[in-house]
Order: sequence, then structure tokens, then C-alpha cells
Amino acid sequence: MKAKSILIRSHGGPEVIELTESDVPDPGTGEVRIRQHAIGLNFIDIYFRTGLYPNALPHGLGAEGAGVIEAVGENVRGLKEGDRIAYPQGPLGAYAELRTMPAATVVKLPKEISFEQGAAVMLKGLTVQYLFRQTYRLQGGETIVFHAAAGGVGLIACQWARALGVRLIGTVSSPEKAALAKKSGAWQTIDYSKENFAERVAALTNGAKVPVVYDGVGKTTWEGSLDCLQPRGLMVSFGNASGAVTGVNLGILAQKGSLFVTRPTLATHVVPRARLEESSAELFDLMRQGKIEVTIEQRYPLAEAARAHQDLAARKTVGSTVLVPG
Repeated sequence: MKAKSILIRSHGGPEVIELTESDVPDPGTGEVRIRQHAIGLNFIDIYFRTGLYPNALPHGLGAEGAGVIEAVGENVRGLKEGDRIAYPQGPLGAYAELRTMPAATVVKLPKEISFEQGAAVMLKGLTVQYLFRQTYRLQGGETIVFHAAAGGVGLIACQWARALGVRLIGTVSSPEKAALAKKSGAWQTIDYSKENFAERVAALTNGAKVPVVYDGVGKTTWEGSLDCLQPRGLMVSFGNASGAVTGVNLGILAQKGSLFVTRPTLATHVVPRARLEESSAELFDLMRQGKIEVTIEQRYPLAEAARAHQDLAARKTVGSTVLVPG
């Protein structure tokens, strides 16, 4: 069975993105074939396109999607043809109309949640889940810093923090994004293009600073983030939107208060499958309660994936973005 998909044959800019048509195999043991209705767009897709996260060429792009199971291989339990499903990650290749992938990476999508919402929320929502509930388990009452609070992950983080009773200080790059983050639940926002965010965090906390900083920006916020932390605070570096953090001097962690640092990824927080199901259930429950809302701000046809990458890299997107097959 043939279907359209995105392929890259070399690493580079958006120009390496190519729309192709190829055969989609029948599902083997432990696999399902999915007719996709929506595909999530994420910054990690750019990392794979540029080669920051290396992968053998040629390869597809995309981590998350949502659709309907068309066929089921042997030894697949709990899933059947016709099930609405979503997934946060798997083998590269979500930018496709149709794909075959391991059933272990797929969860059922509740009927109350649309395909577009499912495709937009799985990677970002489960990222917030592992950050807030596994990496540093927030109990409520904490004050935290979260960078890029008006991005796709950030807006979910603002809502989740509000649901937990956590005061989230979000950094943003414009008044419009500040308003969006505040509307979504941020306690305070800091426009880092106009203010020194570390100094502002100290002022907002009366000098106490915060126990944890969640930083998906990377290179440009690394030093300032360390200055936001209390002694023995935790720096959670989970992304590289401004470039990778390199040349870290561990002695700085001692100088700034015996700080901790971690570089977590989603992959190690959604295994075994039971943990994926539990994390997804917590996310879906908050969505059903209306405590987390996923608004799709941008939609691009699959054939315009290169334009979507350009807009994402240029910070022209707000909130969640999906690619639409067909």
C-alpha cells in the first residue's frame, strides 16, 4: 500500500525536506498500521533534520501523531482495527499519511479528545508530565521557573502548574506571549528581551529564588537559569531551542550553591508501557476536566512541512501546531 510521507536524504535546512510516496508494510508481530489524521510539530523535529540528534540517512521526520488503526499484527493486545489512537513518539516517520509502528508506543485516544488535539498534546503533554511528576515531583505551593512559557510545551506547563497549585514564573519574548502565558495559568511572566530574568526571579521571590528551573531553551539561558536556583536547587535542561549547552564547568554548580543538573528525555519516562499508559491517563484526565486545553494555533498541509519548520525556527508559531495529511 502506497502513501505520501516526508523524507530527508541529508541533514540541513528546511530545503532538505522532501515529499515522497512509498510502500507502507503490513504490520508484523507487535505492530499496528495507522491511518493518520493529524501529526504534531515539535522542535525536536528540527534537531533530527539538522543532525543535532544524529540518525542514519535517509530517514523520516516526526515523533507524534493521531489516527485510526487500520491493521493489527500478531501478539498485539488491547488494540484492534478501528481504534482511535495517539502516540508521543516511536521510530522517526510521523510525517506521513499512513505508517506501521510498534503497538507498544500507542495508546487509545478518548472520544472526547480530537485527533488534532491528540497529535498536538502527546509529546508536549507527556513532556510536562515527566518534568512535573517524575523529574522533580511538584507537590503544590512551589514557585518555579519555566522558560518559553508561551510555546507548545510551555502553555501546557502553565495550565498544569495552575492545576497543581504551583506558582509558575514563565519567560517569554513579547507582550503578546506574556498575555497568553498569563491567561494559561502563569503566575508571573518575564520578557527576557527587556529584562534580566535571573534578577527578576530574585525580586519576585524576595531573594529566595526557586527550587527548580525547567529549561527547554538551552545555550542562551543556561547561566541565567543557574542564577535563579536556591542552594541545592535542580536545573532541568530538557531542550536546545537556542543551541546545545556545551563546555559545562561542573565547578560552577558548587560555586552557585551545590546545584544539581539533569538532562532528561521523554523516552526513558514512558517505559515500560504501563508507565506510558499511566502518564497518558493523567494527561487525558486533566483535559477531560478542562484543566488543560490544547488550542491548535497553526495547521499546515503535510506537503508544506518545510514552511512549518521555517516558521517554528523563526518563533513565528504560538502554542500548538499540526500537520494535516491529505
